[in-house]
Amino acid sequence: MLDASRLPLSLYHKAKQLVWDPRDIDLAQDARDWQRMGEREQDIILRLSAQFLGGEVAVTHDLAPLLIAIRQQGGLLEEEMFLTTQLFEESRHVEWFARWHQALGVPALPGLSAPYHRLFQDELPSALGRLLNDPSPTAQVEAIATYHLIIEGVLAETGYRGYVRALRDHGLMPGTVRGIELVQRDEARHIAYGLYALERLLRSDPTLRDLLMARLNALLPLAFDILSETFAPYGDAIPFGLDPAEFITYAGEQFDHRLNALERSPTTQ
Repeated sequence: MLDASRLPLSLYHKAKQLVWDPRDIDLAQDARDWQRMGEREQDIILRLSAQFLGGEVAVTHDLAPLLIAIRQQGGLLEEEMFLTTQLFEESRHVEWFARWHQALGVPALPGLSAPYHRLFQDELPSALGRLLNDPSPTAQVEAIATYHLIIEGVLAETGYRGYVRALRDHGLMPGTVRGIELVQRDEARHIAYGLYALERLLRSDPTLRDLLMARLNALLPLAFDILSETFAPYGDAIPFGLDPAEFITYAGEQFDHRLNALERSPTTQ
């Protein structure tokens, strides 16, 4: 009944093997490090964390229609099984970031940028919500491009890099770093599934490639705007010596990496 050679089933098994509990991560040293950090250093970490929490809440709200669309379009059971693990993991990520804010006694920033709101409150729910009434391959391509490639494959990956530069490279907040590493490990599976699903859709209808590129090219500037707005409040003296140009470059590289993976796939030749 199940095909062990299919990537989604392999990703499903990895999700089972690599379960982690946010409650198991010790944040005692993180709380001490937090109190010793300056206000500007706290601010940029809080800004990153608030963006992640808001994003994880949004994707937890919005992912389910993709699972339904896969089923309605006669998708593979292995894909449905994997998507159930992704739903669980997005909820776990919400728990992790909410616990982080609670453990450190800091609220999530209330006022995130206009580009951030546009991506997470307009583009994401619109693309995923459409699948409830239109489960077509066209709608799936736009949804997966938005969610798996731009939000997870570009924006989140770049955010993780920010954490590494700010905390791990400075020997700070080991529990926070560990939590981010575990979130990133989960999302690597999500991105791998997104690429797999796009390859399948493009193999069935190569004309969808133009639609995919149009969607990606429309959303990539929005992701860049979110990154730029993250650093804008700090002027030329960005905490932890972070360089916005490095992150913009890295985001572009992540985008190119995803496209190259699709180009290399024999399923899309």
